[in-house]
Amino acid sequence: MKAAVIYEKGDLPQYAEFPTPQPQSENEILVNVKAVAIKHFDKGVASGTHYSSVKQQEGGKVIGGDGVCMLADGTRVYAIGVSGMAAEQAIIEKGRYVEVPDAVDDATAAALPNAVFGAAMGLRFKANISPGDVVLINGSTGFTGRVAVQIAKYYGAGKIIVTGRDQRSLSELLEFGADQAVSVLLDDAQFKSEIQSIHQERPISIVIDYLWGRTAELILSALKGDGGFTSPTHYVSVGTMSGDAINLSAAVLRSTDIQLTGSGLGSWSREQVKELFSSILPEIFSLAAAGKLVVQTVQVPITEISSLWDIDIAGGKRLVITI
Repeated sequence: MKAAVIYEKGDLPQYAEFPTPQPQSENEILVNVKAVAIKHFDKGVASGTHYSSVKQQEGGKVIGGDGVCMLADGTRVYAIGVSGMAAEQAIIEKGRYVEVPDAVDDATAAALPNAVFGAAMGLRFKANISPGDVVLINGSTGFTGRVAVQIAKYYGAGKIIVTGRDQRSLSELLEFGADQAVSVLLDDAQFKSEIQSIHQERPISIVIDYLWGRTAELILSALKGDGGFTSPTHYVSVGTMSGDAINLSAAVLRSTDIQLTGSGLGSWSREQVKELFSSILPEIFSLAAAGKLVVQTVQVPITEISSLWDIDIAGGKRLVITI
């Protein structure tokens, strides 16, 4: 079969011939793949920089962790692959897939789930979002951030604040359901002051952070109390686009009713992952099918993977490989 293959960590993937994977148990099935989204996660695994990266397989490794595929009976599903998914065929587990509604195209169905992992899992299971909560989404102008705004609104957020670099994208997020935007291009004092003002007007209940780094330091500093009673805040780290480490004053933790946690692979329970497949993803697919959740993708054929691997996808869109 043909596949997108990484032969050495850090190299560009190649469109090449690769052995067809074989089921290793009765719980595994061979499927025909239709579309695979390429995320920062996939690039991190391919380069060896993501914490879930494993030793490179001899003979190369097919990229792509999930995608849209066809079962033997013609049912179209989204699934996480046992084998690499950016290939004509892949192995998935029985029962670990979600049927895709007819009204949702392959590219959208391939792109949405990872963003749901990065948004819904943090909002639901780490932040325990409730109707009326004030949600700050740090680094919201990317694909996942845009989805997070729409999901937070759907879950009943009373107010949504977004941050990011791209002023045009920040303005567009106001149309997706955000209520207020703060540019991370402000100097440190201005950015912190903006967050403090927002928090003083109506306490921030939840922070979903895709950036970490300096903006996380400033937001946490802005939330610091002065010895009086404070409202509870769930601060959830999802991504590290601005750096993996921060300086955190212990005074922030002692002066505020804050829960600092992360949402990602290894942080969810088996029950939560089961709920993701049984109810959360089907619910989000239904929203997309009804036009109540909107995303944008850039579709490219798998044959062009090498030349398009490092392409800059702007405007909160997701790169999707079609097969």
